[in-house]
Amino acid sequence: MNLNNIHQEAIKLVKEVGEFIRHESENFNTDKVEHKGFNDLVSYVDKEAEKRLVEGLGEILPESGFIAEEGTSNKKGEEFNWIIDPLDGTTNFVHGLPVFSISVALQQNDEIVSGIVLEINRDECFEAVKGESSKLNGKPISVSKNIDLSQSLIATGFPYNDFDKMDDYLSILKYLMQNSHGLRRFGSAAVDLAYVACGRYEAYFEYNLNAWDVAAGAFIVQQAGGKVSRFNGDGDYIFGREILSCSAEVYEELLTVLQNRWKHN
Repeated sequence: MNLNNIHQEAIKLVKEVGEFIRHESENFNTDKVEHKGFNDLVSYVDKEAEKRLVEGLGEILPESGFIAEEGTSNKKGEEFNWIIDPLDGTTNFVHGLPVFSISVALQQNDEIVSGIVLEINRDECFEAVKGESSKLNGKPISVSKNIDLSQSLIATGFPYNDFDKMDDYLSILKYLMQNSHGLRRFGSAAVDLAYVACGRYEAYFEYNLNAWDVAAGAFIVQQAGGKVSRFNGDGDYIFGREILSCSAEVYEELLTVLQNRWKHN
């Protein structure tokens, strides 16, 4: 198996599916939106994009399984599994806001070995493969070299259907509003992580996430020299429902902010 070849073939497929999503966004009919749950939207675009990704990735690596948001395939691979979000930022897409992406990661046993995030509107492909540095449209990228939280721009995501931690979350936001360059909420976890990887943000944190939201982007951050963990500092961020990703220089400072204000059950 040649991992680099698999990675490059996956990038080609992701870009093809990205073109489909871009085309559909131009004349999208909001009447076709479905609700999976409270504030949890899905459309025929999500479903068709995932179908195309599953079919194509299955051809690239026939023995692989899938962990995919819309449940197109329940196949589990013994060694390899693709972790797929076919349209990260569906709410943005539905409302015509130009921040949404495709996120695809390849997991080998318990390790991510390939990650691709395609920001569709700007045609920016962030990617990394095991053993190599992260890239944006083929050019190497790295996390910010800024050393101070006070000079950092930070991304996050607002709660949309789980409000049990609202007070803790607002406490964190209050502190960061007063002690950073500012906060941004774009609405696509994969894009937020990609922007940390290339230094546009110094950090990103969010809770109530799924594996398909973060697997590719977190790997790209790590391969770009950044650090990733849960809010308590442990490493199970892919399936742990919360994530902190930072440039190494501000990681400890921001981790302390989260630990002091976030109450784990």
